[in-house]
Amino acid sequence: MTRFTTLIAASATAIAALGAAVPVLADGHEMKKNIVEIAAGDERFSTLVTAVTAADLAETLSGEGPFTVFAPVNDAFAALPEGTVEGLLEPEAKGDLTNVLMYHVVPGAVMSGDIPMGTMSAGTVLENAQLCVTRGEGVMLDDGSGAMANVIIADIEASNGVIHVVDKVLLPGNNPDC
Repeated sequence: MTRFTTLIAASATAIAALGAAVPVLADGHEMKKNIVEIAAGDERFSTLVTAVTAADLAETLSGEGPFTVFAPVNDAFAALPEGTVEGLLEPEAKGDLTNVLMYHVVPGAVMSGDIPMGTMSAGTVLENAQLCVTRGEGVMLDDGSGAMANVIIADIEASNGVIHVVDKVLLPGNNPDC
């Protein structure tokens, strides 16, 4: 079993335990799950959950927030050059992994309908880093790398913010000129 496969299995177990106890209100209704619980409950985010766990960010992203998370699906991670994900999951790359993940988080809860038409800059929780967000027929993100990420599912509401599912891993370092 590779280190990557072992990390995925361990992360799935840890996150499943975190998400297993869904609080129930006195009237019998379930409370809304937080961002990490939602991601942990959806197999399309297993690589993201593994990365969040490896970077020790599960507690932070389960916190009060609010956060807007642009969550890459497994296929987005698989599209990175061979060995990239495995390299980022190595303990000595924890800082780089944290930077990549925090580049996907914007402070506040921003629903897709709140994004004005056109292009605007959005500051991420990664210090001094921004994305260009373009809203037209859909919502797209530019990390300055030349390839746009598309929001393929918008407005998944969580107790501590909102998730927008994207088809590309956003990479910090090329602050785009919006």
